[in-house]
Amino acid sequence: MSHDTLPRRPVRTAGPPVTAGPAHRRRHWTRRPNPLAGLGSVIWLAVVIIPIYAMITTSLTRQDDALGHNALKPPTSPTLENYDTVLHSGFGHLLANTVTVAASVVAIVLVLCVPLAYVAVRSRGLWSSAAFRLFLLGVAIPAQAVVVPLYLMITKLNLYDSLLAIILPTAAFAMPVSVLVLTGTMRDISEELYEAMALDGASPTRMLFQLVIPMTKGGISTVVIYSALQAWNGFLFPLIFTQSDGPRVLTLGLFNYVSEFGVNIPALLASVVLSGIPIFAVYLVARRALVGGLMGVGGK
Repeated sequence: MSHDTLPRRPVRTAGPPVTAGPAHRRRHWTRRPNPLAGLGSVIWLAVVIIPIYAMITTSLTRQDDALGHNALKPPTSPTLENYDTVLHSGFGHLLANTVTVAASVVAIVLVLCVPLAYVAVRSRGLWSSAAFRLFLLGVAIPAQAVVVPLYLMITKLNLYDSLLAIILPTAAFAMPVSVLVLTGTMRDISEELYEAMALDGASPTRMLFQLVIPMTKGGISTVVIYSALQAWNGFLFPLIFTQSDGPRVLTLGLFNYVSEFGVNIPALLASVVLSGIPIFAVYLVARRALVGGLMGVGGK
């Protein structure tokens, strides 16, 4: 058969690109309303906002007017004397101790949990898997169940009534959840990236610092905020393992406004407001990474 008799395919002529019509665009962007979801969001917003609003309004009220004051009603003569009382009653010392405890707990958790999660993800051995599962049993152990053994250990190590007596147990109880979050985030990293770095001659340590850590920023941010919150809001360990005013933290400092004759409610709430500002600022800075890490997409 000659070339002249071969069937010819129709030649496609160049034309304008096909674009989605208005109906398609409307279909793409239109979302059906969900009244139940909207109602649930409003209720949840009220549950969160109303107590915060009542706390702030009460902290701006004089102590003499606090008992008869309606917390949902703005104060008639707001005052900042409660905040002045808090700032001049050792709040700076309590804040410095709390920041030291939180920063130390975060540093310990990151230094130990990031390599541990990396080994748990990359290792295929039976022993490493069993050790990882045994380690995660710490999630099911409440702190109240081991207070007595911890107290004996702290006293034997001569750490009682010191900041280390708060830092070490808090970091230990924050590690199981932190490892769980980090392993879920590191598993999102593609195996091809590990193979490409291995072909370039990268060692496991280099993979950890140049590949894993940069691609797990979401999970690391989640662990930072979680462990910082555990240290910031911790009450049991500071109450049992400290006694003097030297290592006292913010959660114990609230007792300064409780006496045998009553409670200075406005000053107490002013202290709560001031103690919540730093951790709220940290959340605002890392909220996107936190949400991404909790959703398990921090590695992508």
